[in-house]
Amino acid sequence: QVQVVESGGGLVQAGGSLRLSCTVSGLRFGDVNMGWFRQAPGKERDGVSCITWSAANYYYANSVKGRFTISRDNAKMILYLEMNSLKPEDTAMYYCAAGIPCTTAWATKPDHVNYRGQGTQVTVSS
Repeated sequence: QVQVVESGGGLVQAGGSLRLSCTVSGLRFGDVNMGWFRQAPGKERDGVSCITWSAANYYYANSVKGRFTISRDNAKMILYLEMNSLKPEDTAMYYCAAGIPCTTAWATKPDHVNYRGQGTQVTVSS
């Protein structure tokens, strides 16, 4: 059984930073592409970023380019999302996704999600 667990969300002022983490069990972490997406209440799911299994390629949604950084530690089996210069519009539930097709399309519109966690809430106050 695949389990995905996100952590690191919280309340932060605009301009602040947060680092999200994601751990996965039940599959070979180092063999799968990983990604982050978010969803605000009443809104559609939006892509944030994804990274291929070897970390050779990664993609970002235009809305977070230059502010967010995705990374992974395959030895520790952890996925990260470093979020800087946070804006109120970044407020959403953030989800980690495992085993995804990591492409620019997915980073924009994540319509293929096999495994995801329960999410971690990020709230940015103005």
